[in-house]
Amino acid sequence: MKRALIAVASLVLALNVAHAQKLTGAGATFPNPIYSKWFTEYSAAHPGVEINYQSIGSGGGIKQFCSGLVDFGASDMPMNNDMIAGCKEKLVHIPTVLGAVVPVYNVPGITNLRFSGELLADIYLGKITNWNDPRIAKDNPGVSLPDKKIIVVHRAEGSGTSFIFTDYLSKVSKEWASGPGASSSPGWPVGVGGKGNEGVAGLVRQVPGTIGYVELIYALQTHMSFGAVQNAAGNWITASIPGVTAAAASIKEMPADYRVSITNAPGADAYPISSFTYLLINTHLADPAKEKVIRDMLSWIIKSGEGEVSALSYAPLPENVASKVLNTVYALPD
Repeated sequence: MKRALIAVASLVLALNVAHAQKLTGAGATFPNPIYSKWFTEYSAAHPGVEINYQSIGSGGGIKQFCSGLVDFGASDMPMNNDMIAGCKEKLVHIPTVLGAVVPVYNVPGITNLRFSGELLADIYLGKITNWNDPRIAKDNPGVSLPDKKIIVVHRAEGSGTSFIFTDYLSKVSKEWASGPGASSSPGWPVGVGGKGNEGVAGLVRQVPGTIGYVELIYALQTHMSFGAVQNAAGNWITASIPGVTAAAASIKEMPADYRVSITNAPGADAYPISSFTYLLINTHLADPAKEKVIRDMLSWIIKSGEGEVSALSYAPLPENVASKVLNTVYALPD
């Protein structure tokens, strides 16, 4: 009996050693709060697995992943065909959660402002420069707006959050679409840069008169004022999990590669600056043991982690998308 117990213990130890892995990842700041929670919980439940995720922005994550410097990347924007062609790694996009980007502002004494898409575009184009501009007043009847200069804040680095925001602006403003366009790192006509959601949030909190854009959870965690945005149906929508879920519902059939945009989605209740965020997974890692752990981690995220996202103000994957993603994960090399 003692020998049998020793044999079982040895087998368990061998299995643990086989699964002991240090994984590195880098990329999007947009999902960093939920990724930090997931990776910590997964490591705690799988002794020997360490996951080091660096929240450096989608652009940096794509660059490091495609250069083979990390085991997985993370991006709030789907890579386009040129990016994929230039990537040394063969990859698959794995959507993880949905989130919202919100316009945050610091106008002392004023909360609950409303912004149409064209208004946001013209502020970021530098065409609207003062908080008491008649167009801001038109969207916000009855609000006493100050005669104060608008200070525009944007991301300093290549960012999926910037892509989501400018993808939206490109859909609602012809001038934005034909100018800076949808990009993770556009040529900003005006403004100052902050690094990461944290940097943008910090600048807006500290400097009166500023306007910026951050992921919803950063605005909630730091108790910042953020505006309602007019959606494609003409309704003023404050970012929320139901609003993001309504935007996701506009996708009737998810593409096989999961690369899709849901900004300015139709629907009375859809929040217009919503997006999926993705993990970038190498389908041909040289280390089979790492492949196994990554595959197991992804399945854990879909089956268990999704139940935790609402507490951090993300929207979980719709059931049909989660099922499709799980099949994709199961098809990865084991």
